[in-house]
Amino acid sequence: MGEITSLYVYKVVSQASPGVPTRDLVEALGLDPDGPIDPARMVSSPDYYRFFADLEARDPDGLHLPLRIGASMRIDEYGAFGLAWKSAPDLRASFNRAERYARVLSSVEVYAVEPVEGGAYYTLVKAGDGSRGMQLSNEASISAVHEISDQVSTSKFTPDAVFFKHAPRGPVAAYEAHFGCPVNFEAERDALLVSEAMMATPNKLGDETIVRFFDRHLEEELAGLADDSALDKQVRLAVARSLSDGIPTVSDIAAELAVSARTLQRRLSDQGHTFQGLVDTARRELAQQLLRDTDYSLAEIAFLTGFSEQSGFTRAFKRWSGQTPRSYRIG
Repeated sequence: MGEITSLYVYKVVSQASPGVPTRDLVEALGLDPDGPIDPARMVSSPDYYRFFADLEARDPDGLHLPLRIGASMRIDEYGAFGLAWKSAPDLRASFNRAERYARVLSSVEVYAVEPVEGGAYYTLVKAGDGSRGMQLSNEASISAVHEISDQVSTSKFTPDAVFFKHAPRGPVAAYEAHFGCPVNFEAERDALLVSEAMMATPNKLGDETIVRFFDRHLEEELAGLADDSALDKQVRLAVARSLSDGIPTVSDIAAELAVSARTLQRRLSDQGHTFQGLVDTARRELAQQLLRDTDYSLAEIAFLTGFSEQSGFTRAFKRWSGQTPRSYRIG
């Protein structure tokens, strides 16, 4: 049985038509209808789908309910997932990062970038029974991707087409008016088809706080990088710069330092280092500085240090430091 962030429950309720009763549905999920909203609080996916279907049945404008929900999403409400999305340089990088970080919002919902000639499908991959509630959830998720892409892009986000596996719940024209492009039902995938040019569009919402932090973090290390004895520092800094896009390979870092992977590994070995050891050191040092010097949440720090889940970050930090990230921050 999968889980979905309770953030979506409150978003669904917020977009119900005026006068539609919702408190009993939220309470049935074990949540307080008045909040607070915690994206880390999860509900089971079957319960969430039943909740969604029950509310749609009550809503006189149930056709537009999932579309309104997606349109109401704001990038900063997504926590670490939103940070990954908006701090990427362009939409392609946002989509690629979401492949890693969607699991912080749901254990049943992941995304995949599937290249095709002239662009790519940005596909929602979700396990489930195809129930009415799941179909509504899929529509809301695709609508949310459409909305947050438009929020971060420097150009108006317009996909070439949208696809859903299920049959339309009403006039297709209503969906096409919402997405601004052709919408195809009973398709092979739940996805947006995005052009190459659209994916290459720069993002406008790069997080300036993150930029300033990394600038300061890197400037502090620059003085000692002039000679070969500082190779380990060069590698650690290059790794730190790359972590929000995932763990870099030795080939990635070698290319940045303008040497071959074989040469980099040999030079590190001559100095008594391994590439993996320096990656671990870079992640530990960056995590410790973020915990000391920022108020980012643990989920956000996990993202910035290359982890797709906060639990993995916590385990690694305990291995590095002998204490939990929370204890380190308090101490």
